[in-house]
This record gives sequence, structure tokens and C-alpha cells, in this order.
Amino acid sequence: MQKINLNNVIWKEGEYYVAQCLNVDVSSFGKNKKEALANLDEALELYFEDTKLPRIIKVERPEVIRSSFQYA
Repeated sequence: MQKINLNNVIWKEGEYYVAQCLNVDVSSFGKNKKEALANLDEALELYFEDTKLPRIIKVERPEVIRSSFQYA
């Protein structure tokens, strides 16, 4: 069994919390942060179970950067 350290981010979107892994393209949601993270853990387990050679992006010290733009 191999241990992998992953970086996750969580935010509130409407009535739910969204949890997303920054290292692989996997996300989930829940009614609260704890549920969202538990659902993300389950989704990650399924992802790694089904993926033979997962591509894991190394993410070091992620920052949230706010930007703005105009659109028509």
C-alpha cells in the first residue's frame, strides 16, 4: 500500500460544500464540510482503485488569488 499526500480545497456553493482535490481531477460535495470531505475521500479511493497509472500533479503552497474581468 502506498501513501500519497494530497492537497484539497473546500468552499460553499449555494446550499452545499464542494471539496476538490488539487492534485487529481476529482471533486465531491456534501451538506457540510465534514460530509463533503468524506465524500471526496470516497471519490479519491474509487479514482485510485480504477486508475492504473494515476497522474498526480505536485502542488506546493497553493494560494487563492482573486481576479476580475468583464464579459459581454
